[in-house]
Amino acid sequence: MSIIADENTRIVIQGGPAGVTAARRMAEFSYLIKQPLNVQAFVFPPDAGKTAEIPYGAETVTVPIFASVAEATKTFPDINTSLVYIAPNRVLDSALEALRNDKIRVVSMITEGVAEKDSKILTREAKRLGKVFNGPSSIGIFSAGKCRLGVVGGSYENLILSKLNRPGSFGVITKSGGLLNEIIWICSQFANGITTAVGIGGDAYPGTDYVSYLEMFENDPDTKAVVIVGEMGGNLEEGAAEWYGAKKRRIKLLAVVSGFCQEVLPKGMKFGHAGAKEGSRGEGSARSKADALNNAGAIVPQTFGALGPAIKKTYEEFLASGAITPVKETPAEQLRKWPKPIEEAIKTGEVIVQPLFKSTICDDRSDEPMYCGYPASDLINKGYDIPHVIGLLWTKRLISPDEAELIKRILMLSADHGPCVSGALATILAACADIPMAQAVASGITMIGPRFGGAVTDAGRWFKYAIDNNMSVEEFLAHMKANVGPVPGIGHRVKSVNNPDKRVKELVKFAKSLDRPLPHLEFALEVEKLTTGKKDNLILNVDGTIAVVLLDLGFPVESLNGFFILARTMGLIGHWIDQKQQAARLIRLHPYLARYATEPKREAPEAEKPVEV
Repeated sequence: MSIIADENTRIVIQGGPAGVTAARRMAEFSYLIKQPLNVQAFVFPPDAGKTAEIPYGAETVTVPIFASVAEATKTFPDINTSLVYIAPNRVLDSALEALRNDKIRVVSMITEGVAEKDSKILTREAKRLGKVFNGPSSIGIFSAGKCRLGVVGGSYENLILSKLNRPGSFGVITKSGGLLNEIIWICSQFANGITTAVGIGGDAYPGTDYVSYLEMFENDPDTKAVVIVGEMGGNLEEGAAEWYGAKKRRIKLLAVVSGFCQEVLPKGMKFGHAGAKEGSRGEGSARSKADALNNAGAIVPQTFGALGPAIKKTYEEFLASGAITPVKETPAEQLRKWPKPIEEAIKTGEVIVQPLFKSTICDDRSDEPMYCGYPASDLINKGYDIPHVIGLLWTKRLISPDEAELIKRILMLSADHGPCVSGALATILAACADIPMAQAVASGITMIGPRFGGAVTDAGRWFKYAIDNNMSVEEFLAHMKANVGPVPGIGHRVKSVNNPDKRVKELVKFAKSLDRPLPHLEFALEVEKLTTGKKDNLILNVDGTIAVVLLDLGFPVESLNGFFILARTMGLIGHWIDQKQQAARLIRLHPYLARYATEPKREAPEAEKPVEV
């Protein structure tokens, strides 16, 4: 048997992320003992109506999330236990809701830092209703082979090593969560393991005392002995001693009390738990508690290290008397294995997964992104800038300072060109229609094409073609006229020889100041000399300039338009913000701005009726 939690326990977890983490641990145990997951619902109002996905072996269990315990128990009437992971400032109402629900008989509170007045209210309410309130600050409750409440018991491997897959003969009660796991381990190594282990929490006013659980263990025929771990402060251990010494008990009681160091420390010093603070040698001290338990007939080892041998001796006495029948152990290797996550399995070479695609520029599997092998923080701390990141992600090389400066100038000069170009206009129209930023900017970006910004790629492609094929300017122009058409990157509707584009002048001037070959730029300028001789607006425009300069920096043709897109995105975001700050209204064209070339008003003829069959 067991106490409090067994194979019939059905659970609602009150809480969000922490509760989901607990459910994952509980699912590991359910999987180990081949039982369905006993967590049936979550209560977390912010996520009500959603679900949580809990791994169960290689499968996933979907657990619904409700706004209240009442809704959860109405949907799942078998729920009888609540685990509380609610923040201290909201935990009182949540726990009272669970206690006052007719379906709930056990409330175990994991929450730490609960106000003492709230703990007292919950304790009184649980006693009034005849229910179990465990905690606050409890690690949980564990009935070996039957039920796990909370994260008590540790990892999946520890569940097996501590023989928690099947019941033993020792009950355990502690205040400390860490010590609860330790005593479970000791019972598995020196005896046959546990029936139920209960962490009551280390607060000054726990919801349930030792005596309440000792009474339950006394009435559980499978529990032959109970181990309690006490500490200085409070009177729970004295109460346990009084109960045990009042009459002959069926169970044997083993107890250790921590805190004898208190005798050489200042009186009233507080330790890790809220209750561990009183006295030095008198009432509430570790020594007085140990003496009381010893005088009551409990087995009280002088040191914690002696607890294991004491448990072993007690276990052997039970075996000799026939009170315990040894069970055949299932070898650990025959128990269910918890599947490894795919990431871990890949690292250990236990599985091969065919990649869906390949990335050669960025790796995010460590504690930060790495751009072509360089940690992002390393680039920042060593003085690199945005153009260097562009170089790494677009060309997989760490560009020089001169190259970085040229890229910066391209981005700055191309960031915006006023509200009247097609891309900006599209974004402005979207902003005035109250379209969110991402969609509004995307509408402007979609305008980039053959007539707006799109000439960068085509200019780069054909100027590179000329250089790769060692063409003269005349050969190139003849080829373009015969096979392609107008030269991309040459010509402007407004700018001309007499009205030059200052952006082009700035880029050309800076590029030529660099001590590096510029074959594509030089070729394009030679083309401009011939084309402007025919017509003064057939100049090298900003698209063509950006294209040839970037080609000379070693950027691939496929990347060229990315610079215009990246630069112009800054401007489009600015236009969206500008309109939002002005609270601009929906733009509606006036009729006089459109030429209505439709037919004049005329009368529609009578429609022919369908033929009746």
